Order: sequence, then structure tokens, then C-alpha cells
Amino acid sequence: MRTLKLTFAYDGTNYHGFQKQANALTVQQVIEEKLSFLCGEKIVTAGSGRTDTGVHARGQVVSLTTSGTIPLDNLLKACASILPKDIVLWQAEEAKPDFHARYSACWKRYSYRIVQNRYDDPFLRNYAWQMRERLQLEQMQAAAQQLLGTHDFSFFRSAGSVPGSPVKTVYRAEWLPQGQSGLEFCIEGDGFLYHMVRNIVWSLVEVGRGLKSIEMFKSEFADGKRHFKAAPAPPQGLYLDYVGYTPNIRVDIEKIRK
Repeated sequence: MRTLKLTFAYDGTNYHGFQKQANALTVQQVIEEKLSFLCGEKIVTAGSGRTDTGVHARGQVVSLTTSGTIPLDNLLKACASILPKDIVLWQAEEAKPDFHARYSACWKRYSYRIVQNRYDDPFLRNYAWQMRERLQLEQMQAAAQQLLGTHDFSFFRSAGSVPGSPVKTVYRAEWLPQGQSGLEFCIEGDGFLYHMVRNIVWSLVEVGRGLKSIEMFKSEFADGKRHFKAAPAPPQGLYLDYVGYTPNIRVDIEKIRK
């Protein structure tokens, strides 16, 4: 048996998230159907994490075992012709037998895209959170720095989370200007709770709009209690960028740059 590590990019617009569901079309369902056809056997995959309806991925990692002997280059070529155009397999690797896309992951990077326009752009409606007001970037940047380090992130967890520790470590949290009207929030950490990134973005945008002070942001974060006004940012602005499988985050970053 072979264990494979496959990395996919996908546009999540037309799917009810990544993870398989009984009565909805998902990315994982499509991937398994196409891989089962190519390998001539039933393929069951494990993803590095689930993404919600409308959320995108540039680096979703999937692991699987197969008795098939199809060469990796041929698998890449075959997937390019058989997968729908909004799902792309861009890397295929042999992995150790104990590799698991989710449980072997050491850290992840997510990005969230915002566009500040006077009018909504119909060509961006599925790929960014569009807003008409100009946000206070310096205030948002300062608030984001409060996330760095190891903390209890209960305040940013939505109902419906799977049981698990809310204590996570964030290595990076910063806003990057993109042209004249764009902003991209980049966050890296050893794990993320359900809706955690979208809830963080919503709270930081409240700071950027002047609706919440940095001190209030810090206080709510430390208190850890969700309140009815908190809501996640829209899903279409969120992207799963990268999943790292070595404990030293710098090793993976340098690998990307090369």
C-alpha cells in the first residue's frame, strides 16, 4: 500500500465546504469520486481541515492510501483533465505510512481578503469582503498584535465547534495593504477553532471602523465570553493558504520562498 500526500487548490463558491456531507456537494466528495475512478478502487481521503461553504483554499492537503501504482506525474495529468475546473491538484507526493493530513499537521496559514470600494465589484463578490468605508489600518494592526503567542481563543470560537482545547499559539497576525483599496489579513498558528479566523477578522474590522477600541478588543479576548453581537466575517474572503508539516515554522517558510 502507498500513502500519498496531495495538495489541492479550489474555489469554494459552488461547494458546501470541504468535508463530505450526506445531502450536499462538497470538495472532498468530488475528489474522492475522481480519485476512485483513476485508481480503480474506492478511495477515502483525510483533509488537513474543513473549510466552510464559500471558503477557498490554495493549499488544502489530503492524505490517502492506495494499492494503485499510477505514477505521481500521471496522477497530476489525469486529475487536470478529470477534475472540475474549480478544483486543481497541483502537488502529489509519496508519504510515510503514518502520515495523516490532519493529525500530522504542525501549523497552518490562512489569509482573509478585504476590498474597500465605493461600489461593489461583481467580479469580486465571491472572493473578498467588499465594504465602502475606509478602515483604520494602524488600529487594526495594533489590535492584531494582541493575538500573538499562546492564548485561550474561546472568544473567537463559534457554536458547533468540535470538542478540543481552545488554547492555540499564533505565530503571525498582520494586515498587508494590497494596492490602493485592498487589505489582506495573514494569520499563522498551530491550530484554529471553528470560525476562529472569520471571528477574528470581524472583531478587527470593528476596531478598524472605530466601533471598538483596542482596549475593548483586548478585554473581550482575555474574558473569552462570546456575545450576541459577535458574528463571523463573510466566508468568501477566507483562504486556506498553506499547511506545514515540520515543527519549525521557518523551515517551511524558506521552502516556500525557494
